Amino acid sequence: MKKKFVAGAVTLLSVMALTACAQSGNDKDIVTMKGDTITVGDFYDEIKTNQGAQQYLFQMTINKVFEKEYGSKVSDKDVEKKIEEQKKQLGDAFNSYLTQQGLTEETNKKQIRSNLLLEYAVDQAASKDLTDETYKKAFESYTPEVTANIIKVESEEKANEVLASAQAEGADFAQIAKENSTDASTKDKGGEITFDSGTTTVPTRVKEAAFKLEENALSEVIVVPASQNQAASYYIVKVTKKTEKGSDWKKYKKRLKEILTAERKNDANFIRSIIAKAMSNANIKVKDDAFKATFNQYMQNIGATSDSSSSK
Repeated sequence: MKKKFVAGAVTLLSVMALTACAQSGNDKDIVTMKGDTITVGDFYDEIKTNQGAQQYLFQMTINKVFEKEYGSKVSDKDVEKKIEEQKKQLGDAFNSYLTQQGLTEETNKKQIRSNLLLEYAVDQAASKDLTDETYKKAFESYTPEVTANIIKVESEEKANEVLASAQAEGADFAQIAKENSTDASTKDKGGEITFDSGTTTVPTRVKEAAFKLEENALSEVIVVPASQNQAASYYIVKVTKKTEKGSDWKKYKKRLKEILTAERKNDANFIRSIIAKAMSNANIKVKDDAFKATFNQYMQNIGATSDSSSSK
């Protein structure tokens, strides 16, 4: 937490220095002491090689580019809605989150607006990127909705115990789910959930097992391995309804578009290409060599560099 706060402080000071350079000139004193001074120029020369300062300048630049191009598409209401969602999700930990991230409510608001602008740009680019061939290829691996009841537990021993109960003649799977499942989003509904192959809230292994089952069939214990953020979990699935896929991809075009767009939003290279193109269209010129490497990471995505777009 302390490191993040210090990094944030350094970055903020660097921005202050850059702003001061523009407004007051490099020779303006920031600090005076016996026998020496620190000018804006001194501070700028020292701080410009700091990675945090470089990233902040890059973010400032991108914010201005996207604000100019898409600013009218993101309203204050959109930003406030995201903030309310954030507060609801974090609850009492909201202020701690801001502190950990080195943010104030105002800078958090600006960051959310920046994210929404980028999301809009990605949506627009993704929509233009989708062709009939793209849809057809996505359709090949797409599995339409199934409705199932799931039970999630935290140990293999418990999973085997629950499975035995579910396999007993006349067993009420939904009731067993209510009594045993640890999945908060489905437990009260008897484990009922509807999902397709593009659903991201259901583990991949659970989806794959469910898609192989016939209606009213019961799975064996499905093990979802531990990840960086959570422990291993164990699932049992009963499929209650399956959708016939058919051969007409256009029937699923809307859903396929949602899935493909979501994939692109999580594709770092796709996002980099959008940022690079926006920078190129805005004719970004990096005047100081110290910052060129940071910008070049993005410009190279479209075969350009800050050197080629800089005026000398």
